[in-house]
Amino acid sequence: MSGNIVKTKAELLFPSNCTLAESPLWHRERNSCFWVDIEGCSIYEYDWLTKDVKLYELAHRVSLIVQGKGDELILGLQGGIGRYNLTTRSLAWITGLGANWQTHRCNDGGCDSKGRLWVGTMELTHKTGAGALYCVDVDGRVEKKIENVSISNGMIWSDDNKRLYYIDSPTRRVDSYLYDEGRGDISFERTVILLDQNVMPDGMTIDEEGMLWVALWGAFGVGRFNVNSGRMVSFIELPVPQVTSCAFVGEKLDQLLITTARENMTAADISKYPQSGNIFIAQVDARGIPNHRCAL
Repeated sequence: MSGNIVKTKAELLFPSNCTLAESPLWHRERNSCFWVDIEGCSIYEYDWLTKDVKLYELAHRVSLIVQGKGDELILGLQGGIGRYNLTTRSLAWITGLGANWQTHRCNDGGCDSKGRLWVGTMELTHKTGAGALYCVDVDGRVEKKIENVSISNGMIWSDDNKRLYYIDSPTRRVDSYLYDEGRGDISFERTVILLDQNVMPDGMTIDEEGMLWVALWGAFGVGRFNVNSGRMVSFIELPVPQVTSCAFVGEKLDQLLITTARENMTAADISKYPQSGNIFIAQVDARGIPNHRCAL
């Protein structure tokens, strides 16, 4: 990393010891943060004021949470898309996407400005090209948007809704797609970020200035990137190598919640990096954009 990059350190928020924490979410109405442990088949809710944590356990791997109506979350699972009621702790299936859930699961995703759900899939052993990116419209109609995806990961829209930024992790790229907000159509524009061979981009978010914050698996941190130059301008250091995703949280959306993993780490690895799988927080000189709610 260049000497011009501004570096800060993240602090521990909660020692969750997740195998594969992902999908951080700020829920303004509940004044809480959510994240999942994919392999633990569970959802965590961290109360921003009391610091109390609730655990919601499921019968399926869960990789994605977006805000729905009222006390409902819309989930991406191994099995399809479901509606989860936080009060009754009940799950209702919405669609199976037409995927083979014996060998696949959902991974990352997001919700666009019209309330559509976008979610990627991946094969359980990371088979190359075996996944896809889907869009579920508000009427439940499913459309496959990108085929031959290996590990469908971070996606986020620009504030003007003219671009969708998307990551297929093994490509080590962040790609920009021109986005038709009305129709929900995308067309490839260009690669905006290309990482070196030792680092994979995972989840990401965007700030008010249009900068992308990308979780860097294998690089012990989160990078803030200028999409025009492709250069990293700042870096949040973490004491763990497997950094999975990030989201702006708090009343001012000026803090970054960061999820991590301990997936496939040996006992020696965990001894060396004991905070792997925990949740971290960093105060940043930027503000995020409010989440879109899912209209399913």
